[in-house]
Parts: sequence; C-alpha cells; structure tokens
Amino acid sequence: MTNRFKDFGSGIGQEAREPLSFKLHGEDFNCIPEVQGKTMLNLISDASSNDPAKSAELINTFFKKVLVEESFERFNALCEHPEKMVTVETLADITSWLVEEYSGRPEEQPTVS
Repeated sequence: MTNRFKDFGSGIGQEAREPLSFKLHGEDFNCIPEVQGKTMLNLISDASSNDPAKSAELINTFFKKVLVEESFERFNALCEHPEKMVTVETLADITSWLVEEYSGRPEEQPTVS
C-alpha cells in the first residue's frame, strides 16, 4: 500500500536567505529576505494582464510587500521626487531582479557569439 501523505514541514528552504537590498539615486533600500509563494504566483499571474492600471497596481503592491516599511516610505518619496527621475523601465528592472532573487532562478543571460 502506498502512503499518500507528505509533510512539507515549515515550507521554507534548507538555509535562511540573506536580506536583499538595492541602490537607487544613491540611496540604499532594504527588502525582506523571503516573500510568500502566493505573492510570487499572483505577480506572475497578473503580469500577463493587458490592463495597464492592473499592472501598475501590481508593481506598487509588490514593492509594498517586499520593501521593509522604512525603505518603502523612502522609495515612494524618491519615485515622486520632481528632480530624481525613476522610469518605468527602472522599476521593471528592479522588479525583475527581485523576482529572480526571491525565486532563486536568475534569468539566463543571452550568450554573445
């Protein structure tokens, strides 16, 4: 008879992950070390939306969930600063990097021939 039960324990990896941080306009921003799997699945699911408003809200929600509170407040202030431009492309680059780090699966870089 086959045992049809599996205990997934605490649901985290073997080793604790290091906190993440990034720099933008000379400021360091700190992120939580790990993010809920459901948050990542929602991000992936909603990323394919053709609704720009939904995509924008998704990015805002993602930053709110991954940045520690103090960093989130400074990040929002920076993104609204009239003299320090933070483009949509930069936000997308930061998001992509964080997703890669959280998933533990960095995107493969194209090879140069």
